[in-house]
Amino acid sequence: ILLTEIPAPPFGEKARGEAYLKMLRDAGLEDVTMDPEGNVMGLRRGRGGAPLLAVAAHLDTVFPEGTNVKVKRAGTTLRAPGVGDDTRSLAFLLAFIRATREAGVETAGDILFIGNVGEEGPGDLRGVRYLFHQSPWKDRIKRFITVDGRSNDIITNSGLGSLRYRVTFKGPGGHSWGAFGTVSPAFAMGDAIARLGRLKVPKNPKVSYNVGVLAGGTSVNSIPFETTMEIDLRAVSPVALKDVDGQLKKIVAEAVDAENAARSTTNGRITADVKLIGDRPSGTTSPDSPVLRQVAATMRVHDKVPVWETSSTDANIPISLGIPAFAMCSQSGGKSARSHSLDEYTDVGKPDAVKDFALAAAIILSVADMP
Repeated sequence: ILLTEIPAPPFGEKARGEAYLKMLRDAGLEDVTMDPEGNVMGLRRGRGGAPLLAVAAHLDTVFPEGTNVKVKRAGTTLRAPGVGDDTRSLAFLLAFIRATREAGVETAGDILFIGNVGEEGPGDLRGVRYLFHQSPWKDRIKRFITVDGRSNDIITNSGLGSLRYRVTFKGPGGHSWGAFGTVSPAFAMGDAIARLGRLKVPKNPKVSYNVGVLAGGTSVNSIPFETTMEIDLRAVSPVALKDVDGQLKKIVAEAVDAENAARSTTNGRITADVKLIGDRPSGTTSPDSPVLRQVAATMRVHDKVPVWETSSTDANIPISLGIPAFAMCSQSGGKSARSHSLDEYTDVGKPDAVKDFALAAAIILSVADMP
């Protein structure tokens, strides 16, 4: 409840991060710090004999600044924006640290616990990207778990790659009557959208594209001098993602050329600027890898059979670098729901919560102990 009620909008996670840093320190971790990107972390030392494991949960939520995040409680149900995704996972990490400390549990390997920034939408995985590309830990982490998901039956072992663009079409503009016949960014953009909509892409492995945001123009009786669209491309296969990326850029160029050929360019030509605004790499940690074979064996002891899933999580970054990584959930399906909505909720009833904790804790301990 305390963490949920500290707002953490995209690029505004600092206050929650500072609170979580204190909690990690109070829980007994060593080397507790906040890095320049805003990630907070601390180390739980093992006895030696296994490589470093990093376990993370993300600090940020999707909700903009000013959203009411006051928690409402009804029995064991907590309801507030962000209470499940991913604040419950932050609380789980603290519970795990405290429980293993009180029980005197040792692991072979050190565990680095992280509350990271920038997982949601516009954050573009910036927290974990910094961790693996710029931080002092970048070459030390040999396996990675992010606690973020909807059900403890599911192990997200494949990272869904995505490229996101803001395409800006520009032209001379003019009066809708007086300058009629002049090239228009709106027609060029409309043509590009229509061409993209006719594009055939593979269904297996799946590739997708979407035009999600349209903007531009000044008035109904003006030829716009600028229009924009934001596009999302997704694929599990890096090769397939690169292919649809190339086709998008070809489509934009063709639409620009077609508009410049169709109408007058006396006052100027149509141009298009294709700006990358999001880049999430893809890849897969094989179920046959030692780490995931260990996870599956641990789950079987708890009467669970893993469902392997593809999704976009913080694990995308290490997976793309060839580091064994996956995302897991700290509770059973349905205990947290309505994520990304104002009526998001999570159920903290103790019998199920303790049972779920046992499974999630066992997975982390078994991976941390792997030679």
